[in-house]
Amino acid sequence: MTLRTGTMRLACMFSSILLFGAAGLLLFIGLQDPTELTPQQVPGVKFNIRLQQPHNDFPPGKSQDGDFKTPTEKDTRDLSSQAPIGLNLLVPDRAQAHLNRGARLRPRQRRRRLLIKKMPAAAAIPANSSAGTFVRPASRALDSRWVSLHQRQQERKRVMREACAKYRSSSSRKAVTPRHVSRIFVEDRHRVLYCEVPKAGCSNWKRVLMVLAGLASSTADIHHNTVHYGSALKRLDTFDRQGILHRLSTYTKMLFVREPFERLVSAFRDKFEHPNSYYHPVFGKAILARYRANASREALRTGSGVRFSEFVQYLLDVHRPVGMDIHWDHVSRLCSPCLIDYDFVGKFESMEDDANFFLSLVRAPRNLTFPRFKDRHSQEARTTARITHQYFAQLSAPQRQRAYDFYYMDYLMFNYSKPFADLY
Repeated sequence: MTLRTGTMRLACMFSSILLFGAAGLLLFIGLQDPTELTPQQVPGVKFNIRLQQPHNDFPPGKSQDGDFKTPTEKDTRDLSSQAPIGLNLLVPDRAQAHLNRGARLRPRQRRRRLLIKKMPAAAAIPANSSAGTFVRPASRALDSRWVSLHQRQQERKRVMREACAKYRSSSSRKAVTPRHVSRIFVEDRHRVLYCEVPKAGCSNWKRVLMVLAGLASSTADIHHNTVHYGSALKRLDTFDRQGILHRLSTYTKMLFVREPFERLVSAFRDKFEHPNSYYHPVFGKAILARYRANASREALRTGSGVRFSEFVQYLLDVHRPVGMDIHWDHVSRLCSPCLIDYDFVGKFESMEDDANFFLSLVRAPRNLTFPRFKDRHSQEARTTARITHQYFAQLSAPQRQRAYDFYYMDYLMFNYSKPFADLY
């Protein structure tokens, strides 16, 4: 009797445990969001356009309002129909159903899912490359002209990368250091990084960045000394390593270049043909003492009156009496384009088109355009190809060849043709 009673009690206890377990499982399934059970990675969906709007600097993985806004069917259809060739906006039908289902998620679930989905992607982004291929401009610019400007950008970047792959293959394996980004200026509101190339419109570009940052209402209100000697704009090397790498991987990186000989002549005219309290005593005196025979005592005292041929002698001398300067240094040294993957490459020769195209890409205010004024020596003609040829005609053919060799990587990387027929 006692054995039968014990057996019945054990059976009842075992049945109770099974019932409680089944009830708990049913309760868990009932509370679980069915969409949590579906895989998050949708094969075939690739967005190569980053919708970029003015906003503050937020940590990776969060938007301005903290929520992930899934595109609606209309939004996705519009993007698919308007995206120019080469932007690779692929939205399969099976992916669309997933997007519509995700739109019904609660805000907290959307935030959590966005963080989870972004974690692997963020780890895969190289430190020198932005997450997206290109930024999408305002709808007003989606026309044949926009497509042409976009294709021009693709071609410039292709040429630059091929030159880097051919001649600077070891650069891609180097780590980015503060020295590599010391010429890059930061504008956080529109997430822009600008590498300064002197004599290629850098003064006016800094003015534009200051307006974008809300530091001035108009580019015309900003004095030259404020641009170059103020501390309104931050340089990328002032941030810690995490801040540098985060901005390199998420901001739109751009630089503007100029025909190398023309840039060199522009720098010479600016620094040596006008009174200058720095370049004459620092560079002029050293150049005259080394390269001018029987220089006058007055010339050696002031450093004024350096001739272009003497300046080029200094430039090409491996034992220069005074170091290099950013105004005539190579772009490849100033901006490290073989190490940093720039999203936008503009040219001084097509400044107006390139600059205003870039401003539309970063969603700048519509009333902000690139300024045309020349704030130094404004009465003097800009340095042109004709003026450049006049200066280089003062040199011998071997000197011109050596100068071309000196800037060869800039000519090659930015696809400039040889300025003289006798160059090889």
